[in-house]
Amino acid sequence: MRYRPIDGTGGAGSAVALLLGLGLTSGCGAPGAPEGDPVSAAPETSWRLATYRSSDTGDGDPRPAIVIGDTILDLAAAEALLASETGGSGFDFAADLLGVIGHGEAATERLNQIANHFGERAAGLRFRVEAHRLTAPLLYPWNLLAAAANYQSHAAEMDVARGIDPDRDAPYLFAKSPRSGIIGTGETYFIPRGRERIDWEGELGVVIGRTARRVPREEALDYVFGYTIVFDVSDRGGRFRDDPMFPGPDWFSGKSGDRAAPMGPMITPRAFLPDPQALRIVTRVDDRIVQDGSTADMIHSVAHLVAYASEIMTLHPGDVIATGTPDGVGSARNPPEFLSPGETVHIEVPGIGTLSTPIDAR
Repeated sequence: MRYRPIDGTGGAGSAVALLLGLGLTSGCGAPGAPEGDPVSAAPETSWRLATYRSSDTGDGDPRPAIVIGDTILDLAAAEALLASETGGSGFDFAADLLGVIGHGEAATERLNQIANHFGERAAGLRFRVEAHRLTAPLLYPWNLLAAAANYQSHAAEMDVARGIDPDRDAPYLFAKSPRSGIIGTGETYFIPRGRERIDWEGELGVVIGRTARRVPREEALDYVFGYTIVFDVSDRGGRFRDDPMFPGPDWFSGKSGDRAAPMGPMITPRAFLPDPQALRIVTRVDDRIVQDGSTADMIHSVAHLVAYASEIMTLHPGDVIATGTPDGVGSARNPPEFLSPGETVHIEVPGIGTLSTPIDAR
């Protein structure tokens, strides 16, 4: 495999300057591998991807990070140090995760090498990033799709289970606004004025890894880069139209409000979550568990959703499909329950992390 060398002339090449500016040499942390030693490009050491703000004040430029264990590392600095310690050519990573994912298999193999090379010594490197600086991992995908009533248990509690046959019936997908909706873990969702029926929906998010158009279902997972968490914030109030031309729920006002798509905290490659239909997903409001389900309960599998969406539109690297929510939403409770200012929603998927969203009002 051939990597594009870092030339130090700018862009991702500025990783060398960052490395030197931070005083990062092969002597930082534990000793590195002997110069010239090959590093395996196989997925032997698990890693995740994240995006962080380069300033503690939260207004710095977003930068890609690789997460090894519990340690978050600036990706460009990690890449430059790997190249320095092994004496090999560097990889010219893009300046954001959309670009990193778009580099395809070559980037994934280089990320494997970074994780394999640093492994447990990652925690001793100087260019560690504090978790409070994380933002949403993808700023911003071209497309953010979501599946409605895609868990048997949720369809039943919403009284929309009507004998759906996934081999006969298509999924119900809708779009959410990426740029207006996506916020990161720890960022606040503000309840709009006069909207008091804001509901929680914790969901597994599928991150597309390569351009997908009319993908067969049996090949669909090959087009997946990895998985993240999406909070599908749902406004249950006033979403039904009396207009005789288009009666029924207004999906735009109910699903695409500002900051209504918290995402993160990280993206886990599919190599480390090989079965997306065997994941636990838990939603808490403060310390109270309100949803506790399994992706095994999906009506339409991840592969089915990717294949179906790619029949309708071309999916691009970094696009996200939120795959639906298990039962336990507030609107289906008796009496109904909705979010209030001062509460925090936590959505956890083991292997990905916990997405936390404080709730406040404007």
